[in-house]
Amino acid sequence: MGSKLYEIGRFINADSLIRYIEERRHEDGGYCFVSVLNDTNVNDTYYAVKIYDLLGLEIPEREKTIEFLEKAIQPQTAVVAIAMAFEGLAILGAEDVAMEHLDIVFTKYSPLEGKFAVGLGGSEEFGTATPLEATYWVVKAFKAIGYEFSTDEKEAMRAFVMKFRNGNGYGVKGPTTTMTYQALYTLRTLGYRPPRSPHFRNCELCGDWGGFTEVPYSLPPYLEPTFYAARGLELQGEAPSCPRRHVWFIRQLQNPNGGFRRSLELGISNFQNTYRALAVLDFMERFL
Repeated sequence: MGSKLYEIGRFINADSLIRYIEERRHEDGGYCFVSVLNDTNVNDTYYAVKIYDLLGLEIPEREKTIEFLEKAIQPQTAVVAIAMAFEGLAILGAEDVAMEHLDIVFTKYSPLEGKFAVGLGGSEEFGTATPLEATYWVVKAFKAIGYEFSTDEKEAMRAFVMKFRNGNGYGVKGPTTTMTYQALYTLRTLGYRPPRSPHFRNCELCGDWGGFTEVPYSLPPYLEPTFYAARGLELQGEAPSCPRRHVWFIRQLQNPNGGFRRSLELGISNFQNTYRALAVLDFMERFL
């Protein structure tokens, strides 16, 4: 058993978690969070790889999954999905495979031409990806495969991200946890040093709840802002105020099938939620 799985297994049902992932792997090397469907996709496969990596476990049939992710990198594929494939390939030790397909990314994403993801397509968070989200994913993926942007590209991206600066954070109509983290991560990864944001702390719920919210002083907590707030605190070198309450919140989200949902209310498990729940636990247990 991987050491990380053992540590996290103190808080959740680790056996059902592993079964949940393994039972959803298909012959083509991809994954689908609905086990009865043979509709494997980049999103689920990416998060399966991230889960195995986080837990320190060997990824089954690694070569098949590399082949699956490479085949997914097509001109018609949304830039966020391509970025996921790139990062997944890097985790699998196949950065060179990703590098062979850089030209496809640059047809959609070219900061010097003012192209911040042409034909944005699907999103992780908002139905259709925002240009800021696409920038975040591209920067994250290129860091994973070891690609370095030019100084001019970095400056163009910095200027673009700063358009989303909003009060104490980043957002469109107001600062949100998701966009604040994505902006700060992007700026820091590009080599800039933006000031710390109090936004994450302002969205923390202790007391009866646990977890974090997307905007300050609101209810209820959800998994995605909890994940991004935990990442944001880590990025800024800060500690959560009530880690035990956040662990309690995450524990409530595990469904009987071993996966995780996004809220305290009823909801289905998926790979994205499951990875995020594990990542939050991994961060919070450092402070217990």
